[in-house]
Amino acid sequence: MEGIILIYLVCIIVAFVAAFTGSLVGLGGGVVLIPSMLFLHHYTDAFAWATPQVIVGISLITMVFTAFSSTISYYKTGRIHVKIGLLFLTGSIPGSILGAWLNQFVNADHFSLYFGFLMIVLAFLFLINRKGPADHKFTRQSNPVVSVFIVSLIVGGISGLFGIGGGAIIVPAMIFLFGLSIHTAAATSMFVILFISIISAGTHIVLGHITWEYILLFIIGAWIGGTLGAKVNQVVKSNTLEWILRLLLIIIGIRLIIEGMM
Repeated sequence: MEGIILIYLVCIIVAFVAAFTGSLVGLGGGVVLIPSMLFLHHYTDAFAWATPQVIVGISLITMVFTAFSSTISYYKTGRIHVKIGLLFLTGSIPGSILGAWLNQFVNADHFSLYFGFLMIVLAFLFLINRKGPADHKFTRQSNPVVSVFIVSLIVGGISGLFGIGGGAIIVPAMIFLFGLSIHTAAATSMFVILFISIISAGTHIVLGHITWEYILLFIIGAWIGGTLGAKVNQVVKSNTLEWILRLLLIIIGIRLIIEGMM
């Protein structure tokens, strides 16, 4: 009985930390949840049920509630740029369906390796200088629709395939293409991730990749973490948080790569 309670508690804590971190900088939380669950799957029999496909499915459902709670908090403060958010959904929705379908063909033994490389790439995306002009610079003349469609298609595919929100790509893209501030980009990213994760999670549910016994635990942790992360975002300097996240992405990514090559 104590062992089961401990497993449940770990699930809630992992979801909370993932959602808090994801909401804080607009990532969605999958980059924390998935490596954590992969680690538990490999090193303790209590999480033998957490196969890569199950982890991705849980991550996406968790992100629905992370993004929903974050979006509510951000919307109340007027930080979400709805027009740009809807534009990013044009490619991310079909991309997420395709990615979720492709996930079933990913070799479980190589999943850690692939995900490790992805995390290294995401870490380097955050090294790019993302200082942009003010939010009001969004105009019809500066609206690169084709670029947004391609970026959002890639983001959707990555989300469905690996179970992450794609915020590490969305946030820099919003700043570079539209000149949004980091805070507005993070808030709008969570708005986009909400819809991407709903579509991706739905596809994984249809494919039978969900272990329903543990879902409620992740939802509880995600809702609390997502709401708190959005509130903390308003008072903490993003640069400090991003540097911490960069280091975590690199460290976790290298560890997964080594583990996937063994």
